[in-house]
Amino acid sequence: MRLIDKNSRDFDQLRREYRWQIPQNFNMAEAVCDRHAIGADRVALFTETATGRCNQFTFAQLKELSNRFANALRSMGVTVGDRVAIVLPQRVETGLCHLAAWKLGAISLPLSILFGPDALRYRLEDSGARVVIAAGAALDRVHALMPDLPGLERVIDCDDQRDGFWPLLEKGSAGLEPIHTQSDDPALIIYTSGTTGPPKGAVVAHRCLLGNLTGFEMSQNFFPQEGDLMWTPADWAWTGGLLDALIPAWYYGCPVLGYDGGRFDAEQACHMIARYRVRNAFIPPTALKMMRQVGDLRALGVDLRSVMSAGETLGAQLYEWAMSALGIGINEMCGQTEFNYIIGNCSEIMPVKPGSMGKAYPGHVVELMDENGCKLPVGKIGELFAHRDDPVMFLGYWNREQETKEKLNGDWWSTGDIGYRDDEGYLWFVGRKDDVISSAGHRIGPGEIEDCMLKHPAVLQAAAIGSPDKLRGEIVKAFIVLADGFKASKGLQEEIQNTVRTSLAAYEYPREIEFVNDLPLTTTGKVRRVELRERERRRKGLTNS
Repeated sequence: MRLIDKNSRDFDQLRREYRWQIPQNFNMAEAVCDRHAIGADRVALFTETATGRCNQFTFAQLKELSNRFANALRSMGVTVGDRVAIVLPQRVETGLCHLAAWKLGAISLPLSILFGPDALRYRLEDSGARVVIAAGAALDRVHALMPDLPGLERVIDCDDQRDGFWPLLEKGSAGLEPIHTQSDDPALIIYTSGTTGPPKGAVVAHRCLLGNLTGFEMSQNFFPQEGDLMWTPADWAWTGGLLDALIPAWYYGCPVLGYDGGRFDAEQACHMIARYRVRNAFIPPTALKMMRQVGDLRALGVDLRSVMSAGETLGAQLYEWAMSALGIGINEMCGQTEFNYIIGNCSEIMPVKPGSMGKAYPGHVVELMDENGCKLPVGKIGELFAHRDDPVMFLGYWNREQETKEKLNGDWWSTGDIGYRDDEGYLWFVGRKDDVISSAGHRIGPGEIEDCMLKHPAVLQAAAIGSPDKLRGEIVKAFIVLADGFKASKGLQEEIQNTVRTSLAAYEYPREIEFVNDLPLTTTGKVRRVELRERERRRKGLTNS
């Protein structure tokens, strides 16, 4: 079941010798749930809410419940290829919705509960979702959008005890013969950040899970082992929470802890890790920085065996703190929605160089190339490309064939990451080729933010960039040229911030706004965000110029 021999001690040899064995037929629901449903006591999921309500579910229960919901969806007409949107936090219904969709050969569409109406409208309309399952404030937003979404046929309320999720599920039969999907069939659409223009839906195949596993095993120091239990504060709507934690842990038949409690609270998280005896975690650097303020973690009972971190650079100080506070070396990982879990560390068998991305995990081939597509020698800075002959490679952008082709250079996928390789084979991140903002683990495209700000009558021109921040890595900062008749003020700033916060997502709003007379433009009229980023770095004393 494990792809990597836990007795292996030579990382580079593993990379040289590893070969993929991808079956023709593969369905994630069967792989992560149904095959583990033998016996009634194998726990798959522990759940806890902010009010302290706790529950647990076995794989046998998940199989039966997802079968029932799949039959309920089928009765609504959901079939192969249909999109089922899931706007839920870390709760059991989230997992059941994904499992049910995959069993029908449908495509699940995870969406963040933090999305505002504009962000939701675009993704639901672009994907052509037929059904949405939601709860709470997200449900209200979806209901309000229904008149604008003629393709949306049904909205299911998880908390409605009369006509909602659970009553529908209970009406469904427990017997189901899942669709026999091929490994190349689509399973998910996850929307990526849009740098220019709107976000794009990355279509992820069932085989993508298998492509994740070598990296997952090694970043979690030879997962699984006796007593392993997985947790992450990352939203299950994102690649990090769903495909880097929940789903791969279930693949190995290991339990996962899900917490539906709103904003991340470091002290509460540490107590929960201790209470449930969490052994493995994916924790973004921002969350680790907040946990660092809690105090003596081991005295609280925190006893983690392995931690993977991604989404932003970890840094030497945070790595050293973790070694001292947790007694483990955190394994930094690098990946994208389109091409996930390809580079990272395994502190069990390789020296970790804090700040480095690590090396390509077994089964993945990456190269640094110049603008002409020529491979670069050690020490030379270039763009990181990943070889497309890889099971983790996505199928393409939803209804955007041309934009998919533009990211390909023959057999190589352009990651957009700029870096170099040192003389020991470690890869080092320098920056992004594009304008993606990395803030507290979220990858944010400036295009959607700028479009949102331009809807405000006071905004004539707008540009959004990532401004360096000690806690979050970067924060969103906006530069705004005001329309005639408007004057800069704190009240106007807050008004524009609130526009973005309520229309898109809370993590996307510009924490800083600077009103300017003009924006630096190219000869074709495009905003030179690189110039604005450099201006910010100088302002914060991060360059010598």
